[in-house]
Amino acid sequence: MIRLCFADLPSFREAPAFRNGRECPQTTWSSLDKEIHNPSIIHIAMTLDTAYLRGSVAGVFSVLHHATCPENIVFHFVTTHRHGAKLTRAITSTFPYLNFHLYYFNTNLVKGKISSSIRRALDQPLNYARMYLADLLPAGVRRIIYFDSDLIVVDDVINLWSINLRSHVLGAPEYCHANFTNYFTSKFWSNPAFSASFKGRPRNPCYFNTGVMVIDLWKWREGKYTEKLENWMRIQKRYRIYELGSLPPFLLVFAGDVEGMEHRWNQHGLGGDNLEGLCRALHPGPVSLLHWSGKGKPWLRIDSKRPCPLDSLWAPYDLFRHPSLFSNS
Repeated sequence: MIRLCFADLPSFREAPAFRNGRECPQTTWSSLDKEIHNPSIIHIAMTLDTAYLRGSVAGVFSVLHHATCPENIVFHFVTTHRHGAKLTRAITSTFPYLNFHLYYFNTNLVKGKISSSIRRALDQPLNYARMYLADLLPAGVRRIIYFDSDLIVVDDVINLWSINLRSHVLGAPEYCHANFTNYFTSKFWSNPAFSASFKGRPRNPCYFNTGVMVIDLWKWREGKYTEKLENWMRIQKRYRIYELGSLPPFLLVFAGDVEGMEHRWNQHGLGGDNLEGLCRALHPGPVSLLHWSGKGKPWLRIDSKRPCPLDSLWAPYDLFRHPSLFSNS
């Protein structure tokens, strides 16, 4: 019998089993150990949804492929109830040996707080889940790396994990050459109560991309930073002080008080701008992480037969199983 193959979610090839090197500490982590911090375990958080699943799978594969101690990595996936079961099956079948946990994000937490932005994808509730990691994850997870779903890692993630945050809550590459004023509207800068928000910061505020962050969750909880971000979302709803989704609240709360990291850990903007998604070149310097932030996504451009040159660097990590129209059963 011949049947049409139409799946709700993409189908992926099974990834190989990645094993620890001899120098790796032998350790395990369980979500049942909710109060125990294990410094030998690397924790990585990502969101999972149907639109970006192919990118998420490539990102996970790239992390494991380049890690010296892949068995010591725990992934924390945040999704919504709507497709949670299907997404779990997709991850389990693609990465049978992966240590991961799934958390359901209550989208009601941000409904009513989200303002329309320059691109529809930025308005999705799951895009704001990064603000709630400290509430979602067990207390034993002291530190987390947050990754967007449109990036690949081409270096050992332990080098990112081991960054010294010192007194800071958050670490990320900063881009101080960017025109910081462009991230907020004239209503923001013309209101002294708003524009004074950056006074008293340890350094001048600089742009940073929230698709790659190292976060001290214990300090986050102590400082009640989720509440601070939510407060700016409420102000935005009333005064319209920015246009770019979940990024500006992070800038308002953290810019000027971020532990800067090497730019190699976020070669961002490879998806072009938020309107046209045109091809872009790499920034000068070494590369540890490639990030297709912007409108253009490599899997969509590859499928449309119009890839950008740098999309060829993403393609080797694509585990998508290209279906034929018909399959024998």
